[in-house]
Amino acid sequence: MSTTTGDLARFSINQETVRQLPLPELVAACGDLGVTGVGLWRAPVQEYGVEATARLVRDAGLTVTSLCRGGFLTASDPDGRATALDDNRAAIDEAAGIGTDTLVLVCGGLPPGDRDLGGARERIADALGELSPYAAERGVRLAIEPLHPMFASDRCVVSTLGQALDLAERFPAERVGVVVDTYHVWWDDRAPEQIARAGEGGRIAAFQLADWCTPLPAGVLLGRGQLGDGSVDFRHWRELVTRAGYGGWTEVEIFNEALWARDGREALAETVERYRAHVL
Repeated sequence: MSTTTGDLARFSINQETVRQLPLPELVAACGDLGVTGVGLWRAPVQEYGVEATARLVRDAGLTVTSLCRGGFLTASDPDGRATALDDNRAAIDEAAGIGTDTLVLVCGGLPPGDRDLGGARERIADALGELSPYAAERGVRLAIEPLHPMFASDRCVVSTLGQALDLAERFPAERVGVVVDTYHVWWDDRAPEQIARAGEGGRIAAFQLADWCTPLPAGVLLGRGQLGDGSVDFRHWRELVTRAGYGGWTEVEIFNEALWARDGREALAETVERYRAHVL
């Protein structure tokens, strides 16, 4: 029995937050808790099947708020670049196939032996120039996600919202936007003005939440905390994006081994309650 309430109207659960739940179980749990938005990841979608996934979420009345992830566009060799472009075209097709208009991009780090951050960002821009028309034809918007600077070398040379917007603004707003993810930008005192800039240009494509908890685990990628467990003032960030004109989904995306070790339905129910307590 659904317990849908108005306060969850913009809440979305990212699939990775409760990755222990197979897709059908995640969909069922969302229905029971009144969750109507879900962000999906490519690997489980591919495993379940794009058409089957689309049918499953459609029949459940769920909106797919994003697909993660495309990107890794910084290869400097021709073969690496061609492979990345092909993979991103496939990601765009998958996003369109499951009915989402947002493909999140983790843009890529420095190639081995490379120390040229500016050059890597220019290669991202070149790739966006090739991919954005293809995505637009399929009704998909590319969403650049800046990652915390600790990931600049190996995962994403785009570390701030300002850098993300500098790239996105080379293209029409309906084709390329940015992701505001609290885990990655909460530390940046320029982020509020960049959120306002993004709002003025209609560039906020997605808003994602996770807390910053210390000490970080050895694998910092898995250091995202449950809402309320760390240093992030979520209401502040919600107010910033709302003032900037963003009226879309608020997607909770947490990579945390302790959360994954728990019963998936319990973890999802806790996430919903933490959203109510710390975001609204």
